[in-house]
Amino acid sequence: MLTISIIKLVGSFAENKDIAQDIRKKMILPALLKHEQVSLDFEKVDGTTQSFVHALISDLLREFGSDVLDNVFFKNCNETVKKIINIVIEYMQQGV
Repeated sequence: MLTISIIKLVGSFAENKDIAQDIRKKMILPALLKHEQVSLDFEKVDGTTQSFVHALISDLLREFGSDVLDNVFFKNCNETVKKIINIVIEYMQQGV
């Protein structure tokens, strides 16, 4: 399993959607294509924007469908981060 530490890449507030896109394209997608599971570790991340999470996972949901969530895990999320992730997932599943 590939574990990606979000704080190491973006700091305590995850908001830069360009970095999220890079994480998706350069780390998450290659791992999924090799049939690896991915853990997105939000330890010590205080908050995130909806646009960051959208850039991080929306194309994965479009490409692989909601089954991708069987292989992508969100770890150490505080309540605020959980809510944002759930909003994005629910929104994307309506269109998937």
